[in-house]
Parts: sequence; structure tokens; C-alpha cells
Amino acid sequence: MDKPNYTIRLLAFLFPLFCLAQTGTIKGVILNEFNQPIDAVNIKSDDNGVQTNNNGFFEIKIPANKNVKIIFSHVSHKNIIATFNLKNGEILEFNPVLKENVEQIETVVISGKRRKDVEGIVNIDPATLKKIPGAQAGVENLLKTLPGVSSNNELSTQYSVRGGNYDENLIYVNGIEVYRPFLIRSGQQEGLSFVNSDLVQNVDFSAGGFQAKYGDKLSSVLDITYRKPTDNTVAIDASLLGASVALENVSKDSKFTSIVGLRYRDNSLLVNAKETETNFNPTFADVQSYLTYQFTDKLEVSFLGNASLNKYNYIPLTRQTNFGTLDNPQALIVQYQGQEKDRYQTLFGALCANYDVNDDLSLALVTSTYHTTEEEYFDILAQYALGEVNSNIGDENLGEVEFAEGIGSQLNHGRNDLDALITNVEAKGTYTKNENEFKFSIKYTNEDIRDRLVEWEVIDSAGFSINPPSSDAFNDQPYTPYEGPLEAYQNVKARNNTTISRLQAYVQWSKRSSIGEHDVWYNAGVRSHSWTVNDQGTNQDVSQSVFSPRAQFAIKPNWDKDMLFRLSGGLYYQPPFYRELRDQNGVVQPNVKAQKSVHLVLGNDYSFKMWDRPFKLTSEAYYKKLTDVNPYTLENVRIRYRATNNAEAYAYGLDLRLNGEFVPGTESWFSFGYLKTEENINDRGYIARPTDQRLKFAALFQDYVPNIPSMKMYLNLVYNTGLPGGSPSYADPYVFQNRLPDYKRADIGFQFVLVDKDKQFDSGWKKPFKDLSFGFEIFNVFNVQNSITNTWVRDVYSKRQYAIPNYLTPRVFNVRTTMRF
Repeated sequence: MDKPNYTIRLLAFLFPLFCLAQTGTIKGVILNEFNQPIDAVNIKSDDNGVQTNNNGFFEIKIPANKNVKIIFSHVSHKNIIATFNLKNGEILEFNPVLKENVEQIETVVISGKRRKDVEGIVNIDPATLKKIPGAQAGVENLLKTLPGVSSNNELSTQYSVRGGNYDENLIYVNGIEVYRPFLIRSGQQEGLSFVNSDLVQNVDFSAGGFQAKYGDKLSSVLDITYRKPTDNTVAIDASLLGASVALENVSKDSKFTSIVGLRYRDNSLLVNAKETETNFNPTFADVQSYLTYQFTDKLEVSFLGNASLNKYNYIPLTRQTNFGTLDNPQALIVQYQGQEKDRYQTLFGALCANYDVNDDLSLALVTSTYHTTEEEYFDILAQYALGEVNSNIGDENLGEVEFAEGIGSQLNHGRNDLDALITNVEAKGTYTKNENEFKFSIKYTNEDIRDRLVEWEVIDSAGFSINPPSSDAFNDQPYTPYEGPLEAYQNVKARNNTTISRLQAYVQWSKRSSIGEHDVWYNAGVRSHSWTVNDQGTNQDVSQSVFSPRAQFAIKPNWDKDMLFRLSGGLYYQPPFYRELRDQNGVVQPNVKAQKSVHLVLGNDYSFKMWDRPFKLTSEAYYKKLTDVNPYTLENVRIRYRATNNAEAYAYGLDLRLNGEFVPGTESWFSFGYLKTEENINDRGYIARPTDQRLKFAALFQDYVPNIPSMKMYLNLVYNTGLPGGSPSYADPYVFQNRLPDYKRADIGFQFVLVDKDKQFDSGWKKPFKDLSFGFEIFNVFNVQNSITNTWVRDVYSKRQYAIPNYLTPRVFNVRTTMRF
């Protein structure tokens, strides 16, 4: 297809504009009197203005060869006025220190620092990402503490938002959409998240009602920005779970910057603590880089690259799971043979050119390629005994199975291969005029997926093969001789060679204004998405198109209380990705339509002071009406779609979050969420969806140890009510609506800080360090036995099936050190 040629022609047309308008650049970091960076400082020059980010960094362009007055202002600090005269292309570093202002401004207005609030976006401090303990520490670990975000598996970086599944979340890094591996089925196979916390400068998250500039998904947006270094530094983080290194470099003329991150992770500490005894040999490693070069004051080119290799070698040996009641204790004992060998290798590269035509118009061209090769091979034979447990205290056989009620075996075989190549080309821009801002984009995507799926499972109970659920033949041995065919309990075999071409475009408008004495903000936009699925197996070529209008409105009343109200919504579509096209037999169905959802979100931010410290209470009520729903089942973290659009659904709920300085100088928050989501498949009536997480409570708390100010404590609490995942994956959901137990987890970390920005040394062995700390972490402090799925075991005598919980990780201790120099 020749659609990218239009973009090339457009850039060729705009190339002569490169020589217009001579400017110089001023950049730096603004600090307070305590040498701490200040965010949201306004830097104003004539009609041009910018703000500092969370790290206090700013960059502003001014006309060359003339005296230009710049005002640095902040609501709680005294202004600084300075005059500059730069040559064309000159870059000057200026690092002012603002002193506290005794005259505080009482009235709060919608300004740049509240831009995220009016858009309904939660902003997370990047420094917090590295501190908060968790089995999978990082961005996703913090997201799980937000209202509306749920995950019942600490080994996984995947999450569901307001009733959506794992495939309904958008993830961007520097404006470029990133992807996850396809075949992963359990959390312990995942390894590393794409997002490297050591490189992060900004984290924005929206749980619904997001703008047209974001892509076509039904649930959420995670928008990550990697930082441009301002100094040469090295950061190291090491623990029993792995290590990471981040290298930052800036050239002498500040035109070239680079930040490179290397990570290695080993989940053995967590997996070996589970009830299944294993030989576990994982290798999860990746390298990421973000490079930028400032050719002129108008043209900057950047490169984002990632290469990861995840090897998962797993040899289960034995397992004993105790369950039942005190009066009737039971146990499942399993002896394993065989092993699983998985390999996920991904390569990702993106090249972006940003060009500022003038103060009002900026353009960008982005190209990216994602290539993944995945292998999932396993042959595991599990021979089990189910029976009563000796509960006599003092007996030498205490805890052992005395009487076997059921015996059997289960053989699982898999030979799954996938090769996917995804290429994107996008041209986008931003145009501002007065208080109006326009954003626009056109994007072409080509997805080429080649897939082989071979899985089967044979179940034997007391020496007799169990027929698949779909079989009409009934095996009543040993009472009646069985003469029917022997069939695998589950058997999936498919080969797919599928290509998907997509053309997407959007345009959106934003404006700040006022209604009387009240400040308001508007946003409206529309997306279009056309795609063609070509599948060689079915020899079909299917094309479809959708249009997605979206809008947001925010008002800041001129009240004594600092209140902000938001209303957002629109028509959201999710055109099927490859996994959504593949049915439960592994066959691609090109006719699958885009799932459709009507969003309505009403929000309020109430900012106030308590104990003379800032706090904010955020409340959001939401409703989603979904049609053309593609039903699915959830097995651990693997989603298996039916590849039909034969269902409708709804979701509604309430999210509350209180955040602020419960302890001076630190940010903590408490979250509460209520959700109800149900679906109606083939007009059989409404039942709970697999993600119906009714109640959610979470807390993230930071504190100092009394009398030891250098000892910091970080606490991460999550409580989720049980998901409807307690039934067999093959079962009719209208027959089985069993729920898993509630998910309860607490992780705590202690960090002793030797060196930080407030404690620097001019001599001694600590002198080279900018940051240095040591600490330890306790995962699952209360040793709660959380389960993610059930293993279903049949008792041939009573014809009963027992749900044996598959427990997650118990209490685990970890030690950790971080340093930067």
C-alpha cells in the first residue's frame, strides 16, 4: 500500500520552512532554597510560555539577537525576572533558585499545573515507582493501588480497568504505542514489563473517557514519557530478584542525549516459595535506549529501542495442597514428570522527528517496528491422589493422606509458535491559536502474524479416560464396558497466516475559556479507524470501518472551596487485534467486528488543606454500555475469545481516591472502588463477567521511622473481592458462576538512606554518590493464601469434582540496594 507516501510528500513540502525564524534556547532546572526541584513553575516570555515538569526541568525558545525579558513565577515563591540575548541556535543553561513567597495566593485557577486534572488524568510521581515494594515493582505495581484498577496476581504486570480485560488497555511510551507478547498464559512466565522505571520522567493514567488523540481501546490509557538527561549519571538497583543499570549521558554542546537501561530479573525467589516443588531456571533480560539529537532549535530526532529475551524453563516435581475444613481436611498430592520450555524474544525500534514550524505549529513523523518470536513447548504428566488427611496432633503421619478417594493422571502437551511483525508510520501535529489547540494525526499500521497452535490434554481418573465435555459418549466404567472412541479432553490444533492493514486518523480541539467568573475547559474530537483482515487459512479478505466521537468538559467554579468538576464520554470502539480474531479452537475468524462501548464519566476534584498540608479527594462515577461484545474466558492471565460478537454488557461503578501528605514531605493515598459488570450472551440473560471485581480497597503509604529520619517505610495494601474464575475454563458460564476467594495482600519495604539530595558529602567514601540506600522488603506480610485459578479433580467413585486452589506466592523476604553517582 502506498499511503505512507502522502506523509513523505507532506514533509518534503514543509522542508523549506526549516530555515524560518531564528531563535535561541534556554533550558535548566529550577530549585527551591532546599535544593529541591519545583514543578509547575511558569516561564513567560512575551506571548510564549512553558512550565517546569516534575523534575523542575524547563526548556523555552526565544527570538535570537535581541533582548528578551523572561519572568519565572510560582504561586508559592517569589518571582525572578531576567533578560537574555542569545545568538541563533545558541543553547544556554540557566538554573535559578526561587525563594519562598510570604504572600500566598489564595484563589486557585485552571492553569497549566491543573491541565492533567481537567483531562481526568492521574499523574504519578516517577520517584515513587522505584520505592514502593512489590513482587513486580514498577509502574503497574502502583497502578494496582488506584481505584478502578484490579489485578489478582502479584506475578503479573497485567491489569483490568473498570470491568475491562487485559487487552483493553493502551500503553504509550513517548507517544508510541507498545505491545505485549501474545502467548503468555501465567504471571510467572511474564518476566519484565516493557516500561523501565529507571528511565521514566512522567506517568499519566486515564481510567476512561479519554481523548480522541489516544487509540481505539475500551478501558484505559497509560501514557509514559522517558526523560531527556540533563547530566551524566549512573544508577544501579540490585536485589535478590534481579538488577538494573541506567546510564545517562549529555554531550558537551547539549545537542545529544542518551539514556540506556539494562535489566535482569529472576523470579526464582518467588516461584520456589510456592507449594509446587520445581526446578526453575528463568532468564528475563532486556536493554532499552532513548536517544535524542537536536539538529537545530526547530528540529529534533529521537530513537526509542528495546530488545528483550525471556526464557522460562520449568520442571515441576511434586505438589501438596491442603484444603477442605477442620472437620474434613483433604489434600491433593501430585507427582510430576516432564517440563515446560518457553521463549519470548521481542525487538522494538521507533524513530521520531519533531519539527517546530513556528510558535503555533509543530509537526512530527513517527515510524516504529515491533517483532516478536514466541515459543511455548511443554509436556507435563501429573499423577495425583486425592484423599483424607491425618489431622491427629502428635501422630507421626500428621498431614499425610491416609485414604485415597480419587486417583488419576493428567497429561498436557503443547507446541505453540508465533511470529508477529507490526509496522507503524504516523504523521501528527499540534496547532495553537489564542486559547485554541488543535491536534491531528494520520497513521498506517501493518500487522503480519504467523501462528501455529497445538495443544491437547488427556485426563485419566482411576484408570479410565475422561471424555471431553462436548462428547455425547458417557464413560461409566468399571460398571459398564466402554466401547466409544478415546478422545483427548481438550484438543486444539490450528495454523494461521494473517495480515491486518489499518488506517487511523484523528482530529481534536481544546480550549480554555470562562463562563462568567467560572473557568472552563473544552475538548472535542473524533477518530476514524479502517482495517482489512486477510487470512490465508480461510481465504477471506474482510474490511470494516468505525468512527469514534469523544468529548470532555471541565469547570472550576469561583467558589471559596477549591472544586473542579469534569464530564467526559463518547463512543469508543475496539477493532479486533489478532488474539481477538482467534476462536477457542485457534482458528482465525476475519468477520469479527469491533466491540463498541458508550462511556459516560462524571468526576470531581476537591483540593483542601488538613494539618496545614495539601490533600485532594477525587471522585468519579462511570457507566459503560457495551454492544457487539466478544465473550472470553480468563485462565490465569491468558484470554481465550470466542471470536463472536454475540453478547452485550454493561459496567458501572464509583471510584474514590484521597491523596496527600499524611506524613510531611511524602505523598500517600487511599483508594476505594465499587464495580458491577455483567454480560448477556445469546440473550440467555445477564451474568457476571470474568472481570466483575465488585469491591476494591488499596492504600499506598510512605512514612519515616520515629527517631531514625534516614529510615523510610513504604507500605502497599490491596484488597479485592473474588473474581468469577472458580469454574473450569471449558464450563458453561451460565452453569458455573463460582467465585475465587478475596485477594488480600500487603507488601512492606524499609529503606535506610545514606546519601540523597539533602545529605551530600564532600569527602570520604560517600563522596562519589548522589544517592545511596540499603533496605529490605517483605512481600505478602501476613502470608495470605491467595489463589488465581482452581485445578478440577474428579473422584470416580462419587462422580464429584473438587476445586483445588492454585495458590500464589506466600511470604517472601527480599534485600535491595540502590545507588546513583
